[in-house]
Amino acid sequence: MFKKTKVGVAAAMLVSGVGLLAGAAQAQGTDQRVEITGSRILSIGAQSPAPVQVLTSEDIAKSGVANVQELLLKLPAMGTPTLSRTNSNFLTSSAGVATIDLRNLSEDRTLVLVNGRRFIAGIPGSAAVDLNTIPTDFIERVEIFTGGASATYGSDAMAGVVNIILKKNFTGAIIDAQVGESEERDDKKQKLSLTAGLTSADGRSHLMAHFGYSRQDAVYSNRRPGGETDNIPAAFLTGDPAQMFEFVTPFFSSFAPQGRFFVGPAPACTRPGQAVQTSCTFDRQGNLIPVATNGAPGFAATGFNRQEFRTIAVPVERFLFATKGETAVADNLSIFFEGTYAQTQTRSRLEPFPLDSADTLGSGIYPGQGVPAEFRVGGAILANPLIPPALLALMTDTDGDGLRDYTFTRRLAEVGTRGNVADRDTFRYLGGLKGTLLNAWDYEVFVAYGATKETQVSSGQVNVLTFRSALEAVPDVTDVDNDGDTSEVICLDPIARFQGCVPVNVFGFNSITPAALRYITAPTLLSTFTSQKLTGGVIRGEPLKLPAGPVAMAAGYEARAEYSRSEFDPLAQAGLNAGNAIPRTEGSFNVKELFGEVRVPLLKDMPAVKSLTFNAALRGADYSTVGSVSSWNAGLEWAPISDLRFRLTRALSTRAPNINELYSPPSQDFPQIVDPCDGITPADAGTTLGDRCLAAVGVAANIAANAGTFTLNQADLQGTSQFQRGNPNLTEEVGRSWTAGFVWTPSSLRNFSLEVDYYKIDIQDAIQFYPDQFILNQCYTGDASFCRFVVRRPNDVGGNSAGSIGFVNNEQANTGGFLSEGIDLTLNYAGVIGPGRLNTRLTWTHLLDDWIRPTPTSEKDFRKGEVGVAKDKFALTTGYTMGPFGVTGTLTYIAKSDIDDQLVVGGFGGQAGSLSVPAKTYLDLQFNYTLGKTMLYLGIDNALGTKPPQFDTNGLITGGTTGAGTAADVYDAIGRRYYVGMRLSL
Repeated sequence: MFKKTKVGVAAAMLVSGVGLLAGAAQAQGTDQRVEITGSRILSIGAQSPAPVQVLTSEDIAKSGVANVQELLLKLPAMGTPTLSRTNSNFLTSSAGVATIDLRNLSEDRTLVLVNGRRFIAGIPGSAAVDLNTIPTDFIERVEIFTGGASATYGSDAMAGVVNIILKKNFTGAIIDAQVGESEERDDKKQKLSLTAGLTSADGRSHLMAHFGYSRQDAVYSNRRPGGETDNIPAAFLTGDPAQMFEFVTPFFSSFAPQGRFFVGPAPACTRPGQAVQTSCTFDRQGNLIPVATNGAPGFAATGFNRQEFRTIAVPVERFLFATKGETAVADNLSIFFEGTYAQTQTRSRLEPFPLDSADTLGSGIYPGQGVPAEFRVGGAILANPLIPPALLALMTDTDGDGLRDYTFTRRLAEVGTRGNVADRDTFRYLGGLKGTLLNAWDYEVFVAYGATKETQVSSGQVNVLTFRSALEAVPDVTDVDNDGDTSEVICLDPIARFQGCVPVNVFGFNSITPAALRYITAPTLLSTFTSQKLTGGVIRGEPLKLPAGPVAMAAGYEARAEYSRSEFDPLAQAGLNAGNAIPRTEGSFNVKELFGEVRVPLLKDMPAVKSLTFNAALRGADYSTVGSVSSWNAGLEWAPISDLRFRLTRALSTRAPNINELYSPPSQDFPQIVDPCDGITPADAGTTLGDRCLAAVGVAANIAANAGTFTLNQADLQGTSQFQRGNPNLTEEVGRSWTAGFVWTPSSLRNFSLEVDYYKIDIQDAIQFYPDQFILNQCYTGDASFCRFVVRRPNDVGGNSAGSIGFVNNEQANTGGFLSEGIDLTLNYAGVIGPGRLNTRLTWTHLLDDWIRPTPTSEKDFRKGEVGVAKDKFALTTGYTMGPFGVTGTLTYIAKSDIDDQLVVGGFGGQAGSLSVPAKTYLDLQFNYTLGKTMLYLGIDNALGTKPPQFDTNGLITGGTTGAGTAADVYDAIGRRYYVGMRLSL
């Protein structure tokens, strides 16, 4: 199906809809009953039994967003997204995907629905929906239901539900065109959409279609003030947490494009006043010089500035088509359908690959050993003629084979920048029947199929095997190619020569020839496929009537089958392309579910009881992976008077593990950690930390080589890897939640409402990776069993020191849990003020408690008030219209936030809450003018030009985004932006 063109897929959907409209039969009676997110029951004037926040199509239009994620993230209930344009540049896949995360409980615990039904995932192996695939201008409203909702909607709804409701019964056409850019002349935006709807002459059948295109360009780090140069917090060099926001600039990478060569003690490569060095590098004239990564008096910097190539915001281009329709085929029977097709392309860009010839973490050409500089050929010893004589003279035999060797690190600048170009196709089609039975029961049945396919090509990588052959070069003294030239350089291995081997010169700037590049370069390919088969049905009615009113109920079933496959090319799977080793992941599961819900009016029109209603829901599910699970909720609604309503809900939710959590094989990543053993000396013996560190592999050798103190160099600080894996033995996780609050709608103040709600969500047996720093801290000061995840280097390897951490491995486990507790306030008012009309909405969230527990017996990691989990957040939207003129402003606020105490306390021994970033306030404005059927609008996002807090450029400060110099998924890293547009109604 994915070989179809965009136009072909759209046309097929449209033709099917036109057929329905043309075949319209008799009309169905008007049904005034509605369904509100949080309940399957249809009732007149229904109100949600738990808190629901609503964004309307007008809110979306007056925000100017190209992706609804941008607007949702302004809501205080939303946490930091796992994936967005501004935090996914360094990922090996899913760059540019847009997900949402309620209450910072993860996108896997936030269920995204479209028209109340599940949507196909945008991330292979996950349930997370990519909001790039949802046509923003086709949305009627978005309802956000917080608190456990598994009983109503199934697994993955532990934090709540985001229900995206598309336009219904729309007639006419709207064209919307928009362009924009930032004040730095980047982040250019283009947007064009057409939404059209038809209604049959008898008003009984409807067909709608939407075509949309949008493009958001990249924002590059080197074009932003403060983002041009690599830096590091001084705290990571001095160990003093008070210096966390004192940045050492430059702090370049030691992996330089001219190479750094380790040859043993080399006086010729030692600066005056410096200890004899073991490595050398080259200047641009090809001279052998001392290494001065960040520069030194009299010596220019020899390191590499990674910021020159990094990206703050990933460019995203989208083509979208959506259609939906409904037609009555009998008085009590209608056919409906929905179709969506989305084609998205994203591009990531980061610095060229840092190659370490001796690396044991997956990218090494000669793991743990030297590169041969000499070879025995026909009884003679021949040196690689590409090695400059001055460097060759410094080399020694380190492995005892009688031949000189060396190790090197090098930035592969000639290979080019790394990055991914990803093309994603998402298709979903749903069809169903709905109607009434016996004029008392409503029913609906449907079947849906959705699929997401991704093809990704990654650049900037090399084939480790061919690179090794290309490094083993000798002079052609025997004229093996019979061309009469015995001075040329050839590859030593005859099989490699037959396969086209070209010797590679890694010594100096721009030394790798185009021919050698063609031989060693290995683009990485990724292919993914995700599918979802979904069937369901529900019947709703009022089986009996009590004195206080009719009892309403709903019951139904759902059956779902999920499949996912993610497969890199063979080199990438084996880690032989100098990058992460990422094996194939494939898995599937199916689930059958039954659910029921009841709403019972207990009392009505009594003293102090205008109404009292009980509601409850129960869902049972049978998974092919974890077996039978159940969820339930129960609540009360009490209105002492017409103007005031109280609500209370208790819920138990379950979430079954997804495909990645179950079946992902060990895949490589590179965590940011602080080694607890850094600075240890023999005098620390007798303490838990000291004894365990001193007994660790390689630590004693490091101490002996560094005047009695365990010391890490820059390569050690930047050279830790890990393998993360799934766990097929996982079981379901369980969440218990409370929501309690009131709604006040005073009759004396029209169009005013106030909602205040308390929530508490407690998740146990949570499926998660152990925090990397927690593993290390436990290994050396707590539960020593965690040391099974830690691998240290036994001796010096290339630029890395003996005893430095090579791996901090990890696995998924049912362990510990999450808690989020707080208060939400929502205030709405609309009314005539002066010569115009005012509309205002305030949403505010105050966090009472928030923590993660890595294991059931471990200390809680309190997140409340930390970066990304602020204690207070609010959004105030105010609109004022006067005749043809209108203005809308949205003020968002993020309270002062602390740096993660796991870093400050666990990594540096500081005090929790001692380091923080200031509160930030943002203002977005849109001005519009309506002339007939045309609206012209001008928008300014971040009109105040609020700057984000400054973090280091490499994400060492927890919560920071590599390359952005801030937490770009929490704060606005792009700055002030302008856009203009026109909306034409036909």
